[in-house]
Amino acid sequence: MDEFEIIRRFFTPKKTHNRVIVGVGDDSAILRPKPGHDIVTAVDTLVAGVHFPRSMAAEDIGFRAVAVSASDIAAMGAQPRWMTAAVSVEEDSAGMLEGIANGIGLASDRYGIDLVGGDTTHGCEIVVSVQVTGEAKRGTAITRSGARKGDTIYVSGYPGDASAGLAILERSRLGGCVWDRNDHLIRRFANPDARIRLGRRLSGFASAAIDISDGLFADLGKLLDASGVGGVLDVDRIPLSSEILETMDQSDALQFALTGGDDYELCFTSNAEAVVKIGKQLGVPVTKIGKVTNGSGLVCRKEGEAFEFDHSGYVHF
Repeated sequence: MDEFEIIRRFFTPKKTHNRVIVGVGDDSAILRPKPGHDIVTAVDTLVAGVHFPRSMAAEDIGFRAVAVSASDIAAMGAQPRWMTAAVSVEEDSAGMLEGIANGIGLASDRYGIDLVGGDTTHGCEIVVSVQVTGEAKRGTAITRSGARKGDTIYVSGYPGDASAGLAILERSRLGGCVWDRNDHLIRRFANPDARIRLGRRLSGFASAAIDISDGLFADLGKLLDASGVGGVLDVDRIPLSSEILETMDQSDALQFALTGGDDYELCFTSNAEAVVKIGKQLGVPVTKIGKVTNGSGLVCRKEGEAFEFDHSGYVHF
């Protein structure tokens, strides 16, 4: 198949919303945002062997590529609307392309995001880049820079599950084992759940927010730096899932939660107790894990005492 047949067969959506004036099939998309809204956009690139194991199912690769960019939109309290996808695979990989396209389609259905354009090409490795564009009511987008002294630090869900799932995948590969694709921790890595509904509900309540891609400690530190404040993280308050605690001891689980990344949960600051209730309404646990302070830097405490650990987190370069 040539590129045009690939696009026609795998990447042409069955339907789009009425604010997509021109979508897949032309040189560019023409989109019509809602009046009174700001445009919010984010892009992420996933590379085989760097961001996911080469053995990962093609459908999971496609789904994950959408979810990680949609998570950035969620962290800003916006609603994702449209996406473009650039996919590079090795030659003779029509099956891989179809699988990736199916995963992109599944994510499109879950999050209500229209695929409006993209590119496919041959390459030396599987590489998927997805750019997601969303909308937020004018002036309401949440940024990293709004945290203030006295705000409480919160996290959604259970940090550490996804990175633990990736570790299971890597151990299975090295040991020649067959891994269970339906294992809870592996699913949390392969199919992260972008917290879009929670992000939208936090608009007006959260003073600052970030999604957890490089590890809770590292990403919370970025938020505090952007806000020009410091913080105290009570590590004994970090929620750990029953699944991770059934797999490893608490100290290892805590290390994954602090430094593992790939969770795409939301870490945010707020002075409103209502955020916990909002989480309950949406079925997403929201947990207090610390306080914003004067000064700079992030200090960790456990049971009131200073807590030291390897906090390198994920480093891209």
